Amino acid sequence: MAIVPKSGLKVVQGEESLSTYQFNTKVASHCFCSICGIYTHHQRRSNPNEYGYNVGCLEGVNPFDLEPVRVSDGANHPLDRIA
Repeated sequence: MAIVPKSGLKVVQGEESLSTYQFNTKVASHCFCSICGIYTHHQRRSNPNEYGYNVGCLEGVNPFDLEPVRVSDGANHPLDRIA
């Protein structure tokens, strides 16, 4: 994930296919593709003036070419703890 200022993100294709989900406080907005389900970006709760962006959604960018790469499987949050 890349962190960019709110003014630094522009969706250039597929905006009509994005769906937004908001959790509890509704401060953060999480965007997903309504066709394939991939997470694209979110407005951050910790700083609503920033977006977290899934670099795997950027054309021409292979996230595995970037170092270091933290991979999330989408089911297990890094802050989850096994009791």
